[in-house]
Amino acid sequence: MSDVPATMKALEVRAYGARPENLVLAERPVPRPGPGQVLVRIAAAPVNPSDLMFVRGLYGFRKELPAIPGFEGSGTVVAAGRGLMARILLGRRVACAAVDPGSPGGTWAEYLVTSAQTVVPLGRSVDQEQAAMMLVNPLSAWAMMEIARQGRHRAVIQTAAASALGRMIVRLGRRFSLPVINVVRRDEQAEELQALGAEHTVVSTDAAFDRQLTLMARRLRATLAFDAVAGDITRRVLDAMPRGGQALVYGGLSLEAAQVNPAALIFEGKRVCGFWLSEWLRGKTLLDRFLLSRQVQGMLAGDLQSHVQARLALEAGAQALEQYAQNMGAGKVLFVPSMRGT
Repeated sequence: MSDVPATMKALEVRAYGARPENLVLAERPVPRPGPGQVLVRIAAAPVNPSDLMFVRGLYGFRKELPAIPGFEGSGTVVAAGRGLMARILLGRRVACAAVDPGSPGGTWAEYLVTSAQTVVPLGRSVDQEQAAMMLVNPLSAWAMMEIARQGRHRAVIQTAAASALGRMIVRLGRRFSLPVINVVRRDEQAEELQALGAEHTVVSTDAAFDRQLTLMARRLRATLAFDAVAGDITRRVLDAMPRGGQALVYGGLSLEAAQVNPAALIFEGKRVCGFWLSEWLRGKTLLDRFLLSRQVQGMLAGDLQSHVQARLALEAGAQALEQYAQNMGAGKVLFVPSMRGT
């Protein structure tokens, strides 16, 4: 590690909550990789809804503070601990994740130590920025579509359809000839999705929304929904679906508890359950995950591509989170540690 500095810049969460001053730029020692671990010099790391939830203390787990946020990113392995797998990765470009609740490390920093088993070596043609956004949205979109196809659902509904992940679902629906009913909040979002080839779009703020969604869902036999919003929209989507419909809740953008009509559960056999990518991946073998990563990498320039609205230095901190939270539909905000700013 002779070419690795002793210290690094990193964003730290000092207290959970939405206050901007809870996220500060700090100087920290560069972590050292232990057995089976690698040190990644971070090239880019996105802000995702899950990151916002973590910073606010609303994610599925909390870390001991101060902690570095950022669940995914990309970079180059510059040091390795003991172990064959770690050594093989030395010098390789990788996508990386920081999902260990017991580790204070995250990708919103210049360096990250993580298990060699959680990094994904990148092909030569894979763009570094797209790779930084590979392990959350593209894998989630692929996983949910796999659930839909294996369950032999004839059509699906998705909320927050104008998001980066929602657009991926639109494109995958076309690829697999699986009709997707897209729920958005504004007319301009509906127009944007239609330009992408979306055939079925409804606006949740329209007075006729519930009737339109019900007609579409019953006509297309949409028995599975991907819900990123929760709150009242979960109930409205589930009520619109045919008997036996299932809502898969994978986010809580409304910051409200998912609502459900008890009669739908009791008399119509409908269900609500959760989806967490980490849990889904645990059910895959190492070979399955390797093949999946190669498949996803091959689609990062197409169906699983993410748009970037801004590239900011770590110094931007809370400004980057605010920019993304105010307009998620405009694309991802990336932290690029090599940039310098104020």
